[in-house]
Amino acid sequence: MIPDRMRAAVYKGNQTIEVEDYPIPTVGTHDVLLEISHCGVCGSDIHFVLEGWSAPNRVHGHEFSGTVVAVGEAVTRWVVGDSVVGGPSERCGECQYCRAGRPNLCNGRAAVGVGGEWQGAFADYMRVPERELLRLPPGLSLREAALTEPLAVALHGLTRAEVQPGERVLITGGGPIGALSAAALIHRGVTDVVVSEPSPVRRELCARLGATVVEPEALVTPPMPDAIVEESFHVALECSGHAVAMEQCLGQLARMGRLVLVGAGVKPPRFDPNRILLNELSITGAFCYDDGGFDAALAMLAARDFPTDVLIEPDDVGLSELRDAIGRLGSGEVPAKVVVAPARGR
Repeated sequence: MIPDRMRAAVYKGNQTIEVEDYPIPTVGTHDVLLEISHCGVCGSDIHFVLEGWSAPNRVHGHEFSGTVVAVGEAVTRWVVGDSVVGGPSERCGECQYCRAGRPNLCNGRAAVGVGGEWQGAFADYMRVPERELLRLPPGLSLREAALTEPLAVALHGLTRAEVQPGERVLITGGGPIGALSAAALIHRGVTDVVVSEPSPVRRELCARLGATVVEPEALVTPPMPDAIVEESFHVALECSGHAVAMEQCLGQLARMGRLVLVGAGVKPPRFDPNRILLNELSITGAFCYDDGGFDAALAMLAARDFPTDVLIEPDDVGLSELRDAIGRLGSGEVPAKVVVAPARGR
């Protein structure tokens, strides 16, 4: 039986989160009510809480999996008891970007959790439109499925970089997206992957994935705009969001190299235009997901040789532990993906 009230971890401003008594969301005609099984802590959640990107009194969390406990009158895709994972939000399907197969750039897109009545998955229950859910492939657990959304982000970065077998790839930032990018590249047969990361525990994790790891200080700055470092890279994936790392990436590229900005940050970098011009370097961004990126992520997660056990922290956290987990993630103390299990601590 579904209760009338639930618990939710609410961002209150000033880097604080409180677990509050919250009403169960009302299910609309085309909605599904989920009991949340797991929800990953995203880099954006760290920005929301530690850097004040979010307005107060918001419930965040968008990397979720759960079980259907109620459906709206017109819902035909799902029944009570189905195991599902959150997929991409609906797009208009009509603008030039949607028609071009780039729904992530839809004119009608909205930022997650900043407006309207959206409530995230750092709660016992969540209302989701029926079209924004995907079924789990056989053998994939709800806990493992919480990696679907961040893996889809990582895969979009690889698409934007157009990484080819035999190319050398630098990843700056060995947090969850950087580690997922390394795991996906290696799973696809791109083996010359170097991860630059200041945190020892994150370097250790990426090494377990099969990447070569270095400290950022080991990357040599070229002396002149047209100079190319030894053992340069075809592709750099910047996953930390730090301006210094973005600038450092540019200096590690071979001529005709590609830099893809995957991580979000506040402080803008200062790129040397002469380096870009003289070496014909390309810089682009990677926002959200490929069209079909969630299906690709689910298929990769379900593969027997994909290292989900390495990519997720061994212990779940409860809603009351979320603020501490965000702080430890933000400091680089925690190497892998932290997943919140609302049932923990009930």
